[in-house]
Amino acid sequence: MTSASRLLKWYDRHGRALPWRRTRDPYRILVSEIMLQQTQVERVKNFYKGWLKLFPTWKRLARATNEDVIRAWAGLGYNRRALILRDIAREVVTRGVPTTETGWFTLKGIGPYTAAAISAFAQKRRTLPIDTNIRRVLGRLLLGKPFPTMMYDKLIRRAAESFLPKHGRHYDIPQAVFDLATSICTKTPQCAICPLRDDCKAAKLFLNGSTKTPKRTTKKTNERHHRDKPFPDRIYRGRILRLVREWGQVRNREFGPLIDPTFDQKLDQMWINAMVDRLVNDGLLSRKRNKITLPTS
Repeated sequence: MTSASRLLKWYDRHGRALPWRRTRDPYRILVSEIMLQQTQVERVKNFYKGWLKLFPTWKRLARATNEDVIRAWAGLGYNRRALILRDIAREVVTRGVPTTETGWFTLKGIGPYTAAAISAFAQKRRTLPIDTNIRRVLGRLLLGKPFPTMMYDKLIRRAAESFLPKHGRHYDIPQAVFDLATSICTKTPQCAICPLRDDCKAAKLFLNGSTKTPKRTTKKTNERHHRDKPFPDRIYRGRILRLVREWGQVRNREFGPLIDPTFDQKLDQMWINAMVDRLVNDGLLSRKRNKITLPTS
C-alpha cells in the first residue's frame, strides 16, 4: 500500500465533516477558502452557512453592494476579504467560471494557493495547494525536514509528484493532509500514532528525541502598533467599522473615546484619522463631509 493510500484510508475514518467538503461547486469552495484565510475552522462554519443563505450564487453576490457584504461579514475579521470575494464574483459573472488553475490565478484576489485549492477540490485537478499545514506534513514525510519553511515549497512540490496518485482520489489528498496536520502532525507531532510513521523521513528524528522544537515555526507578523497601544491597528480598525455598522453614521472626532479607553486627543487623533482614511480607501467606509458611513455602492 502506498503512502497516499494509507493516508486516504485514515482520512476516511478520521477526517473532519466540514460543510465545504460536501460540494464541488467552485463558488462554495472559493467562499470557504477566502473565509479560512487567517481564521480558525470552527469560527468559519457558522459564517459560511449564513453567507450562502444571503449570497447562494456568483450572480447574487455580484449584485451585492459594499454595505451588503460588509454587514454579512461582520464578526469574521479581516473585512477586506468580503469585498475581494464580491469583486471576484463580479469578474466571474462577466468572464465565466475558470476551468484551469491558471484561469483562477488570473482573477484579482486569488493567489497560487487558492487557485490550486479550487482546482483540486471543485474540479478534481491533480494539483497541490501548499499552505502551512501541507508544508509541515509533506516537508517531514517526503524531505525529512522536521520544521520546513517556505524555501522548501519547490522541493515539496517536486517530491509530491510521486506521492500524489496519478488516478483516483488525488483531489482528496490535500484535505487528508490538512486533517493529519491539525490532529497528529502538529508542531510537536504524535509520530507513534501517525498512519504514515513508517514512510515518514522525519519520524525517527522525533521518536528518538533528537529534534528540538523551536519556539516559532512561522515568521512573526509585523503588525502596525500606535505608540503604547495594547493592540495592533487592525483591532482598532475593526472597532471603527463595527461602530459604523451599529450606529449608521459617526463623525470623525467621535471615534477616539469610543474605540479606545486610553484615547488622547493630542496624541491619537491623527492616528484615528489615518485609520479612517485607510478604511475609506479600501472601500470599507464612505465619507460625506465629516460623517462616516458604510459605502452604498
